Amino acid sequence: MRLAAVLLLGLYLTDCGGSSSSLADSHESPEALTRAVLIAMERKDTNALNALALSEQEFRAHVWPELPASRPERNLPFSYVWGDLHQKSEARLAQTLALHGGAKYSLTAVRFRGETTVYPSYRVHRESEIAVRDPQNREQNVRLFGSVIEKAGRFKVFSYVTED
Repeated sequence: MRLAAVLLLGLYLTDCGGSSSSLADSHESPEALTRAVLIAMERKDTNALNALALSEQEFRAHVWPELPASRPERNLPFSYVWGDLHQKSEARLAQTLALHGGAKYSLTAVRFRGETTVYPSYRVHRESEIAVRDPQNREQNVRLFGSVIEKAGRFKVFSYVTED
């Protein structure tokens, strides 16, 4: 009976993300992720846009342990690194919403102009560039987010910070 309870607790924690290696609200490809961002941007849905990006808990559990900044000799506290990233991401998202919020774009392509950094359990694809068509069928390149994290074959916005 005790063993069954322990096994059920383990399954529960895995299903609820307690020890899961996947990221919530992640997508099967950069294109699927970008389509979700485009829909949320068109709806001006800040909550959805925030859910499509790394949360503090995800950053702490999945990203931070493998970053060089987390090494004790670097003496950089998690709260500082996360706070800086989150503040910049939120500010840039507000600017991007002001510029592109409400726009109805259809996705043509997703490219990453920057390098891909490989860590033991994830990759970060940098400098996203999104080719879209507007309702008048004009094609343009937009920067709606900066980097994308790829973990266990799933993709999520790392941050909304762009280098424009």
